[in-house]
Amino acid sequence: MTELRQPVDVPRILLSVLFLALMIVACFWVVQPFILGFAWAGTVVIATWPLLLRLQRALWGRRSLAVLVMTFLLILLFIIPIAMLVNSLVENSAPLIKWVTSGNMTPPTFEWLHSVPLVGDKLYSSWNSMVNSGGSALMAKVRPYVGTTTSWFVGQVAHVGSFVVHCGLMLLFSALLYWRGESVARGFRHFAYRLAGVRGDAAIILAAQAIRAVALGVVVTALVQGILGGIGLAVSGIPYATLLTVVMIFCCLVQIGPLPVLVPAIIWLYWSGDTTWGTVLLVWSCVVGTLDNVIRPVLIRMGADLPMVLILSGVIGGLIAFGMIGLFIGPVLLAVSYRLYAVWVNETPMPEEDPSAVVEILEDAEPSTTTTTEQ
Repeated sequence: MTELRQPVDVPRILLSVLFLALMIVACFWVVQPFILGFAWAGTVVIATWPLLLRLQRALWGRRSLAVLVMTFLLILLFIIPIAMLVNSLVENSAPLIKWVTSGNMTPPTFEWLHSVPLVGDKLYSSWNSMVNSGGSALMAKVRPYVGTTTSWFVGQVAHVGSFVVHCGLMLLFSALLYWRGESVARGFRHFAYRLAGVRGDAAIILAAQAIRAVALGVVVTALVQGILGGIGLAVSGIPYATLLTVVMIFCCLVQIGPLPVLVPAIIWLYWSGDTTWGTVLLVWSCVVGTLDNVIRPVLIRMGADLPMVLILSGVIGGLIAFGMIGLFIGPVLLAVSYRLYAVWVNETPMPEEDPSAVVEILEDAEPSTTTTTEQ
């Protein structure tokens, strides 16, 4: 007796998939305002989780006290400096915005070129000849674009409120994750195990290790270099030291280093005749500029045993692709993919045959293949 196969209900399957897709999109739509804050909170909590456990042991095993201390540290180390930074950027950029939007932009005359030995007078005359011949017309053409650019930057001030909201969400989610971190981690691991078994669970653990490695090796190194460089600028009497410190931290995050800010400051000190502080800043810059070669490898190894090239490539590529959060997304993607690839390749042993013998086997197989084709 033959059994008749039940026909596949294609419309039901398609409608089920469509319903699930709509539910997933709707859920993401609802939680979209909180995704960035949660992502930053998860990054901060994963990077500082060992510190929380140490505080909990020191505070008589009380998780609530440890969470309160960690929340206070986040406010002290993140929220207050960010608020001061935003305030400094707004105050320092106000004169520039006023000058650009006033419409009185004229090319500078650079009177100080006269003091340049040997070629100063020639440089001054060449510059002013260019200005007199067409510099004003050039500035007239450039002014609308500069005004548009300035208007764009002024418009970005509206994003400051959104940034502050994300910082508040990051603080709230961080406190919740500190309190229920083990349960959230088990939930993620359970979901990954349901998708890909042991490999999915390993991918989640490796992602956490990569985040901790980047936070320790890249972010901490950038903060140390930027703050030390900013101290050198402030002590040497460089104006706008706070703003230049922020620029240095960003340069260190994108792996350029602090020297693009420190070297012009040294040149400016020597040019203004302050050779003593110029020399001090020069020596300090040599120390700060080479500090990453010492502390970054050590900190990365503390987080995860991953290749340095992998981490740095992920940092730069992730920053370009995803923005600031890409500092962590990029290395995590590369690290997880690298480890899964390594596990998949190592499931089979390395080929032990001599390369020449393998080639001979292929060459011996070619005539038989040719003969078979002719027949």
